[in-house]
Amino acid sequence: MGAFRVEIRVMPRASLLDPQGQAVEHALHALGFAEAANVRVGKHLVLEVTAPTKEEAAVRARTMCDRLLANPVTEDFSVAVDTAGRPEGSPLG
Repeated sequence: MGAFRVEIRVMPRASLLDPQGQAVEHALHALGFAEAANVRVGKHLVLEVTAPTKEEAAVRARTMCDRLLANPVTEDFSVAVDTAGRPEGSPLG
């Protein structure tokens, strides 16, 4: 068994309105950041998962998303897993 670093990105579905993103966009405009557009607000979770393989850690993380971390009706998620450092394919930095 190994410990794997898991990054999960949960975002509202692109086809749905994002009221929180719209509120942030309006606030940015009010603060003088008129160049900000199409703001979407989501969640970024980082956790450690103990599993026999990287693939099993990814399966467990997807199950966590299906059961708790993401709303399957309104949100999409992506999972990146690595043993250390930034996960491969991480959408951030």
